[in-house]
Amino acid sequence: MVFFPNCKINIGLDVLRRREDGYHDIETVMFPVHGLCDILEVVPSDRDGVELSSGGLAVDCRTTDNLCYRAYQAVAARYDVGGVKLHLHKIIPFGAGLGGGSADATFTVKALSSVFSLGLRDDQIEDIAAELGSDTVFFVRNRPAVSSGRGELLRPVVIPELDGKVLLIVKPDFGVSTATAYAGVKPHIPPVSLSERVGLPLEAWKEAIGNAFEESVFARHPTLAGIKHEIYGAGAVYASMSGSGSAMYGIFEPERFEPQIKELFADCFVYHQIIRNAC
Repeated sequence: MVFFPNCKINIGLDVLRRREDGYHDIETVMFPVHGLCDILEVVPSDRDGVELSSGGLAVDCRTTDNLCYRAYQAVAARYDVGGVKLHLHKIIPFGAGLGGGSADATFTVKALSSVFSLGLRDDQIEDIAAELGSDTVFFVRNRPAVSSGRGELLRPVVIPELDGKVLLIVKPDFGVSTATAYAGVKPHIPPVSLSERVGLPLEAWKEAIGNAFEESVFARHPTLAGIKHEIYGAGAVYASMSGSGSAMYGIFEPERFEPQIKELFADCFVYHQIIRNAC
């Protein structure tokens, strides 16, 4: 069976406080990008355990550290599953703040439930996914949501402002470490919650909605600030960094977006799509 783990963008990201467990409480809106996907093939095998192969973008980690491998182990520890061959074709860039690895992990759990007829409910998949990372739970239901806590607490949100708009994603040829991004961030509780601000008209987002990581990450990587400036210069209504970066994105009115805009970012990974079913 073949599955298509999609990525996400973050609309706003507030880092509220540092927790006693060393993590941070955040608030962000996570929005699925269903058109930009990896490809995951899952085939039952006569051998015990999991055989993992990959193609596309190079996966630079040990097999046992790969989130697809770890997802199989987490499922196998709970349920009677046989051996499988997993092949992951990577398209979503790494170190981008797009959640590609988290999506791969969660879709592996979903795939194993389907291939082995486990019939896992969403809440059961969420319990497993939560062990694999903070963003993984989002990809279970895979719909726009306000994310809080460490990122694992989700509440559905409706954003009709985005329906029919054009989304442009630009990712330069370097990534940003999440740990480095958090090391430079300054926790702050805004007077109005992000869940309220995202209900403002799209034209108001530029002043009302920001990403707390941008200040410190842009200081380390001025290229990202330049990309954001160019996206606005090309006519975007709103532009931001996704997660802890390094992917930047812009939201355009359809009549303001021209395909040649992508030529401004010739040395970057560039993707665009019309946003559908934003609700």
